[in-house]
Amino acid sequence: MTDGTLETIDGRPALRFERVLTHPVERVWRAVSEPAELAQWFPAGAQWTPATGETFEAFGMTGRVVEATPPHRLRWTFAGDEYSIDLSAHAEGCLLVFVHVFDDRSGAAQTAAGWDAYLARLQPLLDGHPVTEAQVHESWEADHERYAERFGVDPTPGREFIAAHRQS
Repeated sequence: MTDGTLETIDGRPALRFERVLTHPVERVWRAVSEPAELAQWFPAGAQWTPATGETFEAFGMTGRVVEATPPHRLRWTFAGDEYSIDLSAHAEGCLLVFVHVFDDRSGAAQTAAGWDAYLARLQPLLDGHPVTEAQVHESWEADHERYAERFGVDPTPGREFIAAHRQS
């Protein structure tokens, strides 16, 4: 697994992750677009088709599908952030490129560690052996510290986040 990168897109911070998955594009598309499968690896299941222009609800907020081009591209906005998943054929199956564009660069390490954990659930799901969120979050703290150092951001907000979640 390769680490995500911190980039700038249209003047905003953006996290980019690339994963090679050992399944065809069409199978991966189902995992990233069908609500029942999405709910098994993503932070929340979206009740969507998805279709360009469609709105959906999650965590009490509304998102909007900006572009749905099955089985290769899915873009949406949610809570002021922009997301995209691009799928392309790869010698080993499928290359998935996930991008999250946001505003608060100080939270980049925390967000990157979270996406690392969620994306780590995708291959096992595709293989028919889903793993729990708790299992993949076992390395969250170490991942967070590594990202904070790589991105040159203060690790304190992420440390406070994990401490608060341990108490709840």
